[in-house]
Amino acid sequence: MSGVAVEVKKKNSYWKDHSTWKSSANVTFHCLIGCAIGDFGMLIFLQWKYPNTPMMLQMILAMSAGLTTSIIYESLLLRWKRGFDWVESIKTAFGMSFISMLGMELAANLTDFFLTGGKVSITEPFYWVALGISFGVGFITPLPYNYYKLKKYGKACH
Repeated sequence: MSGVAVEVKKKNSYWKDHSTWKSSANVTFHCLIGCAIGDFGMLIFLQWKYPNTPMMLQMILAMSAGLTTSIIYESLLLRWKRGFDWVESIKTAFGMSFISMLGMELAANLTDFFLTGGKVSITEPFYWVALGISFGVGFITPLPYNYYKLKKYGKACH
């Protein structure tokens, strides 16, 4: 094979590593759990206690809570699964995952906003449909980025 053909084959196969996709999906799922706890927990809290909170403030508070709980959740995983000390686990969770979390948060919240306008009560069935769709979009959005990071550095943060 010529050098050009080998290079083209190498580029085409970069995104076809099933093992890396599996690891990437696992990392992304953990990120989704952490983000969802804070994000939707905050939205439910605001609907319950402060239903007149302006939509933009709700989104900022929900995203901030989601990022915070995701860092905490992933730090705990690193501490328990990998035996990192607290400082190392927080730095690693923040360094490896923050861009992924931010993309996930933006995608999920924008999807939720476009589907519901932010005005659907948690007691309505469509709230849960929109939540599922938002989770799906939030999961898919950072997946290629996480794959790229795992492929490039050869390791997951948890």
